[in-house]
Amino acid sequence: MDLKKAVMDAAIEQIKKHFHEVVGAIRHPETGEFPTLIVQGNSLDALSLKIEGSPELLDLVKQRLGVEAEGVSFVPTEKKAPKVFLSYTTADAVLARRIAEALMAAGIDTWWAEWEIKAGDSLRQRIDQGLGDCTHFVVLLTPASIDKPWVNAELDAALVRKLRNECSLIPLRHQIEASQLPPLLSGLKSPQIDDEAAEIQQVINDIHGISVKPPLGNAPEAVRVATPTGYSPAATAIARFFVEASEHGVGFDPQIDADELREKTGLTEEDLDDAIHELSGMVKETFGTVRPECDLFAEFDGYWMPWKPADDALVVAAAMINSADFPAQLAAIAERIGWPARRLNAAARYLIRRRIVDCIHTLDSHPFTAYRITRTDATRRFVKSRQG
Repeated sequence: MDLKKAVMDAAIEQIKKHFHEVVGAIRHPETGEFPTLIVQGNSLDALSLKIEGSPELLDLVKQRLGVEAEGVSFVPTEKKAPKVFLSYTTADAVLARRIAEALMAAGIDTWWAEWEIKAGDSLRQRIDQGLGDCTHFVVLLTPASIDKPWVNAELDAALVRKLRNECSLIPLRHQIEASQLPPLLSGLKSPQIDDEAAEIQQVINDIHGISVKPPLGNAPEAVRVATPTGYSPAATAIARFFVEASEHGVGFDPQIDADELREKTGLTEEDLDDAIHELSGMVKETFGTVRPECDLFAEFDGYWMPWKPADDALVVAAAMINSADFPAQLAAIAERIGWPARRLNAAARYLIRRRIVDCIHTLDSHPFTAYRITRTDATRRFVKSRQG
């Protein structure tokens, strides 16, 4: 076994995992969309990262990453316009036409044999094309069509595409009961259609993604924030809870049971899971207990506390550069500046997170986030770039 290759392969896998954890946790605050990542390459000098998502999400990813990284490509994805393939038997052509015309009138491009297959066309090729392009396969199931070989052949092809997540399958029932459907269709919602296709409007709404839910009421108080944070409402609610509940602004301060946190924020279990994923590196859940990491306070204190970590970090860094006797221990810095540990910790983590200072941690540093911080060349550059 080539030990060097094994070590290199393991390192590359860790890098790929890191990309997925960091970039994959970014979420658009309004749409709730997460990016899709593809990390390719089998050597360190050949790694490339492809990030897919809506244009709005990609803009946010670029903003969070901070740089146009070499080897990173951003691929915008747009929602596919709905395209229906309508399957039916000739005996039901009148009803099928009503359905096809209603779909077309509602902005849904519909493949219907009567107007898609022309004299001299290959039936198989035209049907294959329609099946391959559709986003929704709609089959009209009636006493006349349910056992027709041609309809069932099209259904077979549609089921394969559905299993590949390439299209949705919508069975429409006319004069048959749901209990008469084949087993593979019995688990799908199958609207009943009358002779006039009067019920087709709900099918149109479903294809367009129009919800039948009632108007959205006010969000829980914990989710309603006056200032946007750049994170989803769920993630913002969790961050606000920890910012306002923390005594010192350090890791594990406080810890809370996940069920209790859901109750306090009004979030569902799924929303809580997604929000913790979004706050990766700042919030962690272990065995049902949720806790903040130190960096959460540097990121979010400015929204709900009477200080801004970025401004406080500049005050500390400037004092480190300009004062020869400025202390290194955080306890002494807090005494010199007159800040409580809760405020100084957020400023210190702002500097540590960006590698603007070096830091030393000890077991007895509590209630501070580190024992001491010391200036580096990065400290000087940080102050110079901010103060001119």
